[in-house]
Amino acid sequence: MNLYPAIDIKNGACVRLLYGDFEKITTYNEDPGAQAEEFVAAGCRWIHVVDLDGAVEGGAVNRDAVAAILNAGLPVQLGGGIRDMAGVEHWINQGISRVILGTAALKNPQLVKDAAREFPGKIAVGADARGGMIAAEGWIETTDMPVLDLVKRFEDSGVAAVIFTDIGRDGALTGVNLEATAALARATSVPVIASGGVASIDDIHALAQDDSGIDGVITGRAIYDGRLDLAEALTVLDANSC
Repeated sequence: MNLYPAIDIKNGACVRLLYGDFEKITTYNEDPGAQAEEFVAAGCRWIHVVDLDGAVEGGAVNRDAVAAILNAGLPVQLGGGIRDMAGVEHWINQGISRVILGTAALKNPQLVKDAAREFPGKIAVGADARGGMIAAEGWIETTDMPVLDLVKRFEDSGVAAVIFTDIGRDGALTGVNLEATAALARATSVPVIASGGVASIDDIHALAQDDSGIDGVITGRAIYDGRLDLAEALTVLDANSC
């Protein structure tokens, strides 16, 4: 199971939101590139990045910050405002290892399928949910589409992963929604990455010991607040992957 430390970017800085609310924001590092270097030093093997401004505006905004993160040398999966093939191609050409399509997966599923075919292994679906229903447009719009219905659209499309975020837990340190994430992992053949709510090493142990086939976990605020030691978390996940 992979661990993905998160860098959410707003106005060029590394921040965290509470429940996806842009009015409840905490800035942790003004230099996302330096933050990425810290993750390298801790032994991480991936970085999860979201361009929050891009998610709202529907296009790349924090290009310089993303470039600085890429310079740290780790594979990066990036989401936020990527809603056409030109955007997908741009970021892959810039060195992004995996592009996350969220709003596009809801509103233009053919784009996801075309991109997955064009760039094998480099496209992920962002399944961001509030109350079990998909949210889009930077989590501002909540739909009436259940998470599984969205994921099933891409069952045989070749997408590399589904990132399931429980918005109601995101940034809240209330514990990962293991039950819902495990149920989704069992219901689809697409690898599922858990996101939202990781509070401590207990969550990492629970995910590592789960037998549903969850592929990875994203964590942000728990790292920045010092509640989760990355080296310890990586050791737990590596031990359970043997």
